Amino acid sequence: MNFFRELAVVSGTVVLAALSTNVMAQGNAVPKNWQLLDYGKDSIYGVSAQKAYSELLKGKKSKPVLVAVIDSGIDTTHEDLKPILWRNPKEIPGNGIDDDGNGYIDDIYGWNFLGAKDGSSVKEDSDEASREYYRLKSKYIDPDSALDKSSKEYAYWERLKAKTQKPPVDKAQYKTMLKIQENLKKSEEILKEYTKADDITLTTLDTIKSTNDDVLMAKSFVTRLFKSMVGDEAVSINDFKGELEEYIQELKKNSEATVKRPVDKRTIIVGDNLNDINDRFYGNNDVMGQFSFHGTHVSGIIGGVRDNGVGMDGVADNVRIMAVKVVPDGDERDKDVALGIRYAVDNGARIINMSFGKGFSPNKEWVDEAIKYAESKGVLLVHAAGNDGANNDEVENYPKDTYNDGTIANNMITVGAMGNGKSAQKVAVFSNYGKKEVDVFAPGVNIYSTVPGGNKYGNASGTSMASPVVAGVAALVLSYYPELSARQLKQILEKSATPIPGASQMVNKPGSGGEEISFAELSASGGMVNVYNALKLAAKTKGENKEPKSKKTKVSPVKKG
Repeated sequence: MNFFRELAVVSGTVVLAALSTNVMAQGNAVPKNWQLLDYGKDSIYGVSAQKAYSELLKGKKSKPVLVAVIDSGIDTTHEDLKPILWRNPKEIPGNGIDDDGNGYIDDIYGWNFLGAKDGSSVKEDSDEASREYYRLKSKYIDPDSALDKSSKEYAYWERLKAKTQKPPVDKAQYKTMLKIQENLKKSEEILKEYTKADDITLTTLDTIKSTNDDVLMAKSFVTRLFKSMVGDEAVSINDFKGELEEYIQELKKNSEATVKRPVDKRTIIVGDNLNDINDRFYGNNDVMGQFSFHGTHVSGIIGGVRDNGVGMDGVADNVRIMAVKVVPDGDERDKDVALGIRYAVDNGARIINMSFGKGFSPNKEWVDEAIKYAESKGVLLVHAAGNDGANNDEVENYPKDTYNDGTIANNMITVGAMGNGKSAQKVAVFSNYGKKEVDVFAPGVNIYSTVPGGNKYGNASGTSMASPVVAGVAALVLSYYPELSARQLKQILEKSATPIPGASQMVNKPGSGGEEISFAELSASGGMVNVYNALKLAAKTKGENKEPKSKKTKVSPVKKG
């Protein structure tokens, strides 16, 4: 796995954990399951899931909830995910026939909208801003001269230029990585001289008992770096520094590059008509593919098998995960997102997690119609707020709950990212926020979860990790109170959100470089999601649905151990 590619930005929603020494420090100061803990018991900004299980849910029965993960794919062989994966009960595996008649052949675990008929898949795609920039350039040759300066299209063109005609990579990020590389080189020299070893691993570091300050500092730096980037995965300095160099060179190239006309690899590979939303039946059933780190990590956060003695525990204990692959290494296409939502709804999902986002949505009406369709079927959508340290009330982040006519979807909740409260950075420095456009905050820094490639686990940070925490909380509440509508579930999560613990409600304003702001001003609810409080509120709420409106799906019990 390329540690830096996988933990770097994926469609604007995952950030590189090692960019912040505060983030790195937090990773070593708290338990791996910190997002599940409770402030009153553990002094951690968790969602109080463990407290809810021990105090509210003992002896109570729940119903399984189907959660669709619209993402980059899922490792369907992972030990902590395999027992909870949705399996299409009406499809016979491998017979090459569309047994259930839904238009998708052998969709056992879900569907890959990035797939080709020959079994291959899109891995990399361009960013939406570049695609739109060249679309308008091709249409008008010189939009600055052709467009009415007072028109919406010209304002859109100006926004495209502002996005594409400046370096896409923050130079400070590049300098930070150079500093990390320099410190790694110095630490490597010290540690190899001390150990006389050709390479250094976490196991090697554990054996070092020196009292020499330089050796101890080098050991501490490399240990924190490894654990922040890849968790407990076996990795060595020799492998790590090569990946780091490759990533730094990519940052350098991106920071110097001017916008280039994107090659439409997706159409070449997939073969559908991107301009026709009714051209729906494309793709293949390979929901894992080459780029499944992101979706695998997200899935574990939601419902990794609890109490089975391996890896980590998800938030919810009675879920099935449906894999819907639409997110490449690059910006997802509106058509794929819209059809991915519809596929999930039509196949019984009650909750959809969407840990992706972008600043431009040329076919927003397709996505809006899909969100409305999900709303009509009682399906809750959970969306990551983004990782630009930006105010979503002032900048665009799609998909969003505001339709083109100005009305608001009541089945979509947008999530910002919290730290664990052990450092000065209570709110993640990278998280987007917004009093109107962001609904709640949830744990999103150094979250330990499932990663692909042989039952592995690792840390990742981002609103991409905060969103599935909320999706897991929603699924847990819904599993015990299945008659709640999507609208009620959203309201319960928001009304039960808690203020930041402690006397001071002042937090760092993300992206500001140190400015303080009241935590209540960062989201509509002004709080952190809390499943203990949500369950208590749900118990007092009369559900609007006698039966879920979406199609029932037969599921079997999870076998633990």
